[in-house]
Amino acid sequence: MLALLFIVTVSPAQAASEEEMFFKGARDVNEGDLKFVALPADRAIHHHHNSITIDEASLADGWVRLEQCHEHLDAVPKAQIVYHADRVRNIEVIESRNIGEAHAEASSVQLRDVSSDARLCIRAETRALSRNGEQSWNLSNGPYMRKFLDGYYPMRVSMNVRLLTDRIRYVEITPEAQAGFRVDPRTDGVSYDTVFEGILRTVIRFDARP
Repeated sequence: MLALLFIVTVSPAQAASEEEMFFKGARDVNEGDLKFVALPADRAIHHHHNSITIDEASLADGWVRLEQCHEHLDAVPKAQIVYHADRVRNIEVIESRNIGEAHAEASSVQLRDVSSDARLCIRAETRALSRNGEQSWNLSNGPYMRKFLDGYYPMRVSMNVRLLTDRIRYVEITPEAQAGFRVDPRTDGVSYDTVFEGILRTVIRFDARP
């Protein structure tokens, strides 16, 4: 079950500046297929960082704590971050920089007058953990995407999952670790870091400790 949806929308009038910013011609724009890419050395791209905490209560009801920051947002008049309405609650904007206005509205965060080098951080609860049998749980997130008109542009997503319960342990992640998708398992959780184009969905599996 997908926990959240990330979308940035802007007006069609921004099309020319967007293509200039990312040095992409029409034939090069990704149409949705997931493709891991190298982190550009010459420019910053939108970075979507997530910290998720799983505790004892999460194992029973599926709700986990989320802190999420967006860096290097595109300079646009309007943007929004949209979450799955049934799977998010208590959204709170905790940091905003170089953004004229940022406020939570229902299952979204609405942004106005986003300047260059903008940063936004929110805190929320998301029902992202689901039971996968008696002794297994899945943490599902996504789809992550950076969509503009009919194409998808590079985006960086980092995830850090912290376990505040010793009843479960990390087992595996989908997609699996590969070039462009680094995974770092730990005894108290797992983290990953990736740069990609297209649409990314991740599923992290935890099993009960023997």
